[in-house]
Amino acid sequence: MEPPDAPAQTRGAPRLLLLAVLLAAHRDAQAEVRLSVPPLVEVMRGKSVILNCTPTGAHDHYVLEWFLTDRSGARPRLASAEMQGSELQVTMHDTRGRSPPYQLDSQGSLVLAEAQVGDERDYVCVVRAGAAGTAEATARLNVFAKPEATEVSPNKGTLSVMEDSAQEIATCNSRNGNPVPKITWYRNGQRLEVPVEMNPKGYMTSRTVREASGLLSLTSTLYLRLRKDDRDASFHCAAHYSLPKGRHGRLDSPTFRLTLHYPTEHVQFWLGSPSTPAGWVREGDTVQLLCRGDGSPSPEYTLFRLQDEQEEVLNANFEGNLTLEGVTRGQSGTYGCRVEDYDAADDVQLSKTLELRVAYLDPLELSEGKVLSLPLNSSAVVNCSVHGLPTPALRWTKDSTPLGDGPMLSLSSITFDSNGTYICEASLPTVPVLSRTQNFTLLVQGLPELRAAEIEPKADGSWREGDEVTLICSTRGHPEPKLSWSQLGGSPAEPIPGRQGWVSSSLTLKVTSALSRDGISCEASNPHGNKRHVFHFGTVSPQTSQAGVAVMAVAVSVGLLLLVVAVFYCMRRKGGPGCRRRREKGAPPPGEPELSHSGSERPEQTGLLMGGASGGARGGSGGFRDEVVLSQEPPRGCPWTWSCRHQRTSLAHAATTPAFPLSSPCPALPSCLCRQSRDSQRLPASGREEEGGGWVGGGLPSGNVTLPGPRIAPGPKPRARPGTRL
Repeated sequence: MEPPDAPAQTRGAPRLLLLAVLLAAHRDAQAEVRLSVPPLVEVMRGKSVILNCTPTGAHDHYVLEWFLTDRSGARPRLASAEMQGSELQVTMHDTRGRSPPYQLDSQGSLVLAEAQVGDERDYVCVVRAGAAGTAEATARLNVFAKPEATEVSPNKGTLSVMEDSAQEIATCNSRNGNPVPKITWYRNGQRLEVPVEMNPKGYMTSRTVREASGLLSLTSTLYLRLRKDDRDASFHCAAHYSLPKGRHGRLDSPTFRLTLHYPTEHVQFWLGSPSTPAGWVREGDTVQLLCRGDGSPSPEYTLFRLQDEQEEVLNANFEGNLTLEGVTRGQSGTYGCRVEDYDAADDVQLSKTLELRVAYLDPLELSEGKVLSLPLNSSAVVNCSVHGLPTPALRWTKDSTPLGDGPMLSLSSITFDSNGTYICEASLPTVPVLSRTQNFTLLVQGLPELRAAEIEPKADGSWREGDEVTLICSTRGHPEPKLSWSQLGGSPAEPIPGRQGWVSSSLTLKVTSALSRDGISCEASNPHGNKRHVFHFGTVSPQTSQAGVAVMAVAVSVGLLLLVVAVFYCMRRKGGPGCRRRREKGAPPPGEPELSHSGSERPEQTGLLMGGASGGARGGSGGFRDEVVLSQEPPRGCPWTWSCRHQRTSLAHAATTPAFPLSSPCPALPSCLCRQSRDSQRLPASGREEEGGGWVGGGLPSGNVTLPGPRIAPGPKPRARPGTRL
């Protein structure tokens, strides 16, 4: 059973539910307004920057405002914009005196042109959307500036290493940067880890200054306790600065060195001019004595010379140099240097000494003069003396050839080869650049020395008249000898290159029979005597006999040539006037058989038959040879007539005996053969051919004629002269 008020409660429940839904819807509408703003924006000084503010969600009407949060916490409004439909109406309220002023773009973003360090603030963007609610967001702007070049100001005073506390070293400045840079210190390139708290070993102090431009400058001062090792150390500082997006930069200062004051601990004293390893200097040179202490600043130096254990002060200066110009041997001795440093420790040796040794070498003296004249085959001794320090060494040379060491030069069994210049050289082994020389010239006097270039023998063992020959004689001696020849035409005597003291002369002539008998002589003479040489030629063959034989041989050869030409000419004429006259004489001479035979109308040529080498056709003593001449003389009424003539030729004299007619049947000849060919055809002979080409007579058939008698020739077959057909 329901209570009495149950219907009333049932009706009130739906109303409460509707109210809850409306409240929830109102809260959701407020949460729809949201902004997109970058929380941090970084920019380099002088660049433009845009601060974005973008509301999210669809709103037909809203108001956007930009506020600046200053150092006091106030929020002045810079600009606002109201959305009217699709356009945004912009209104600038307070530019805060910025130049150029703030601007809003069409999207409601805040634009800052040429960002400055004063723009480094928080910027708040607020959006009001009516019933949708209000939203805001903050953007932080950081402006970066690269500082100027780092500068360092070192302490220009003299810093003592004997101080027990830290001394100011240098001050480093990094100006007009943002944010403020950091400064670090370096010694010899290594970073110094020094604290900022004051202490005796070292520390540094820093001071930051904001310039009128809003940029920051940093100054850092370094303090250190110095040591002597810092005299050569280099120092510098570096400024480290920040850049957007977490990057960093570094600017280093120039390096610098410090001027330190520290006492002398070591002293050095030495010869500064060129000297030998043994410490010798040459007399006349300029000598420098140098003294150096390792204290700073440079102390005063006192330079002195010790004489009889007393100090003779020579110079006092801050350079520690002593110059001795044109030093002499009398300046040899002990020299000293003393460093006047009163801050040095008591156990430090502040004085040093050295020994100055001056080397000298006096001119050399010879026991003989500049020229020494000695007779041939004699002996002599020459002494060379010298004074010097250290002890000199002596050496003798001639033509760059060493002769020996020591002061004495011994010459024995002198010859002309001993002539020349002898040099005595003195040197100091410990001072190589110091030496002296002295020389003399030796002249050897005596009888001249004569040499002759011998005549080379002929290949055939004898000379012939008219042969040309050059004779050469050479001589030397002192005084210089004169060369002469037994005949005129000799050349003047001239020195021989490369042979000292020698002169030579030459004579060119033709060999004659008189030279074979008397010869040619050359003579060298000077006040000490003379020498003579005779050139002999041996057998000299006369030139005339040989020339006569040659002329005779040429004459015989020419005669034989003319004879052959004449015979050939007669044979080629074939019935010319000369031959025709012979036919007109009629019958052959008495005793000569005449043979004839009818045949062809064409005549046969004349031929010449010669004996062979075997001697079958030779007669007499063997110095001649027999020749058979075949001639054709057709008489009247007779078609052909053959005659055989014989001639004898001398082989020794190449002379030809006159031809003579043959008597029938040729009893005086070794052999005679006459053949005729009819109609230009060779007919066989009835005789037989013997060994060696000869024929034995006998009956011949028609067209062949054989003269009776012995064999004609056992040698080769007869051959025709050029142009002859047999």
